[in-house]
Amino acid sequence: MDVSLFAYHLPPELIAQEPAEPRDSARLLVVDRARACWEDRQFGDMPDLLKPGDCLVANESKVIPARLLGTREDDGRPVELLMLRPLAPTRWEALVRPGRRCRVGARLVVAAGAARATVVAEKESGVRVLDVEAPHPVREMLERHGLPPLPPYITRHAAPMPDDRARYQTVYARHEGSVAAPTAGLHFTDELMERLARAGVEIHKLTLHVGAATFRPLKGERVEAHQIDPETAEIPDDTARAVNRARAEGRRVIAVGTTTTRALEWASREGGSITPGAGAADLYIYPGYAFKVVDGLITNFHLPRSSLMLLASAFCGREVLLKAYGHAIAARYRFYSYGDAMLIL
Repeated sequence: MDVSLFAYHLPPELIAQEPAEPRDSARLLVVDRARACWEDRQFGDMPDLLKPGDCLVANESKVIPARLLGTREDDGRPVELLMLRPLAPTRWEALVRPGRRCRVGARLVVAAGAARATVVAEKESGVRVLDVEAPHPVREMLERHGLPPLPPYITRHAAPMPDDRARYQTVYARHEGSVAAPTAGLHFTDELMERLARAGVEIHKLTLHVGAATFRPLKGERVEAHQIDPETAEIPDDTARAVNRARAEGRRVIAVGTTTTRALEWASREGGSITPGAGAADLYIYPGYAFKVVDGLITNFHLPRSSLMLLASAFCGREVLLKAYGHAIAARYRFYSYGDAMLIL
């Protein structure tokens, strides 16, 4: 399958630079995938769109302030780090820009001069392994000096505003580990969650820590050639029991976002029941995949030629999804991380 089948043109002015305020005032495109039709709503209408007994599952991973600015020690030229995950207390994987300035042996000054990092290895996809020398643990250093990892299409990504630390985070985030937000969840407020519960919607949580690979554009021409790097996932016992009970009783399972969808489908067994536990989720979902668990999907509008758009296409159907995207563009919906949302049923 050719990657170009999942391309579309987006006017740059439709890339959302600010989140909706309040969160649930974002627009919502409700898509009926079976009838290939849609309706324009608001995200705050969600209690009217879901049914009593629906099992809503969300990803409670918390975004860490993973971006560090620094310089090369030898010449003072600027560098930018995206700290991905720890391999040991002082050894981390990171994306480094520009990579040509940061080959093995390069010494970097980061955290406003408070820390040093040495590139000790290069891995695939531009990932570097860093040894970090700092007066505090790396996580504490990130809390003190790190920036929210806004995506580069948000023009202030190099200098986020103070509000971005809270807004690029779901209201229910609990477990630190993501380097990008599970953006479908950004539209929920505490009050909306309470309204959903009062309407009879069950709400359950899992964790999938979002890595850089989730948002990396596909390379090459063939969809099937792409691979998803493993991401840490955990399905709690009570969530697995709730999902399995809903499926056994014929109630819908609604996933908040592509990360939740991947975690549920990764944990699924033949027949659609899921197994609790933790592990490395490496499931790559693209058109042709047979969903075992998820009946409905809440998701944002995704970049063309991305694994996220492929997952949404697998769930909705490529032609229906592209037509819905065409309507969203014509209706001036706001796209990407801080943009509007879809509910696909």
